[in-house]
Amino acid sequence: MGRLRWQVAAAAAMGLALALEALPGVLRWLRSRRRRPRREVLFFPSQVTCTEALLRAPGAALAGLPEGCPCGLPHGESALSRLLRALLAARASLELCLFAFSSPQLGRAVQLLHQRGVRVRVVTDCDYMALNGSQIGLLRKAGIQVRHDQDLGYMHHKFAIVDKRVLITGSLNWTTQAIQNNRENVLIMEDDEYVRLFLEEFERIWEEFNPTKYTFFPQKKKSHSCAPPVSRAGGKSLSWHRTCRTSRQNQT
Repeated sequence: MGRLRWQVAAAAAMGLALALEALPGVLRWLRSRRRRPRREVLFFPSQVTCTEALLRAPGAALAGLPEGCPCGLPHGESALSRLLRALLAARASLELCLFAFSSPQLGRAVQLLHQRGVRVRVVTDCDYMALNGSQIGLLRKAGIQVRHDQDLGYMHHKFAIVDKRVLITGSLNWTTQAIQNNRENVLIMEDDEYVRLFLEEFERIWEEFNPTKYTFFPQKKKSHSCAPPVSRAGGKSLSWHRTCRTSRQNQT
């Protein structure tokens, strides 16, 4: 009888221990069920703020002032810092589909995620990736997978998918010009259906731009005049700017 009581007590103690061990996970699951899906809108141009605290590599320290960063920039939140936080929340994967990518801060964030072991894949436009200041070469040098188009049209998408759970999309090109000067918008959202659709589009393009399908001696693109058309109205000359696919000067 005494042995039976001991066995029952041992089983109860083991069950209690297992329940206590599982309790934090159950509580997290319940909180996640109650948490509202993320919905955030960012508007640009962004205030110029210091982002060094966000972009430090693990174990790196900022020398200088006791606060950490000796620069004279404001250290508050901005549209750019909030975008960086959304990206740096990635733990498993990051898909980027970007027309133009020259922002050093966003480039550093993507490299930092790669260093942390996050799987990063990038799709971009073949012409803009070759311009001075583009981050694409640095990403490739860091070992990040990059694919690009080969056709006559633009790869004009501007979206990111974080951990196959959060969609980041909008009008913003990831360039310093757009971040600091342009009127732009970015939507950050958790929505299974929208994430699924954008992820399907990314995978479709990723496969379409597979390097094994590249044409190494493609037909030359037709050249055309970049001279702007001119019209006359009221005796005045009016001209409109036209950007040519074959000769681009600036990133937007």
